[in-house]
Amino acid sequence: MAQVAFLGLGVMGYPMAGHLAANGHDVTVYNRTPTKALAWVAQYGHQAAPTPGEAAEGADFVMMCVGNDDDVREVVLGEHGALEQMETGSTLVDHTTASADVARELAMACEERGVGFVDAPVSGGQAGAENGQLTVMCGSEDEGVFDAAKAIIDAYSKECRLLGGAGAGQTTKMINQICIAGLVQGLAEGIAFAQRAGLDIDEVVDTISKGAAGSWQMENRARTMAAGEFDFGFAVEWMRKDLAIALAEGDRLGAQLPVTALVDQFYRRVIERGGSRWDTSSLVQLLQQP
Repeated sequence: MAQVAFLGLGVMGYPMAGHLAANGHDVTVYNRTPTKALAWVAQYGHQAAPTPGEAAEGADFVMMCVGNDDDVREVVLGEHGALEQMETGSTLVDHTTASADVARELAMACEERGVGFVDAPVSGGQAGAENGQLTVMCGSEDEGVFDAAKAIIDAYSKECRLLGGAGAGQTTKMINQICIAGLVQGLAEGIAFAQRAGLDIDEVVDTISKGAAGSWQMENRARTMAAGEFDFGFAVEWMRKDLAIALAEGDRLGAQLPVTALVDQFYRRVIERGGSRWDTSSLVQLLQQP
């Protein structure tokens, strides 16, 4: 078993670190709000550290799941950051959904210190983290580093794949969010259309989910959309952060993302209605109550 530090105990990181503890790893946690780290220790045992650097001391693997590019830089490269204390031959795994640029920046900083690096954003939401069923999209310059990290990541994943060099994981996560945005908007329009037509939503969903229109979003969100229930899964404000990353990368690549840009503006309208913490299926609210 490995010595593992986990930095960031949000709705994703908290259960992910718990799976590491349950799989027999020796886990040290860090969180910007210390009370959450202490709560984790009270639930799972092991230990907490007051800074990222102290958590990373002696760790074979440092796993991280924080908010955005600035948080990543602060936790890894800032004062009392993790990288300064990581030993040669250890590995940093970043589960944050961040930019491909920051992934490549960390890869270079880690290489200078003889530390392995994997950018490894996740998909599956809070339920996937709690159930250990996340999909993990990875980028690394060293396949051996990835293979060793995968053995640790397997504690909370159902799929973990190397997709290219540093930044490839983050780019793949952008594609994931681009696809979800279009699916959710299409589903929202379908549900609102069915409601205005006076159809039975359950009957409609049961029927069309068996054909080409079927999707995870339809199976899991169509009925809650129809009921106006938006307290499941991934929050709108987080989705806008992710779409902003994707749109910026699209501009850099010269990739056209017209539907993504449009859906991003729909999410902006949801936030203006007070829905920043509603889940992403709340797009239907704009159609139910224009």
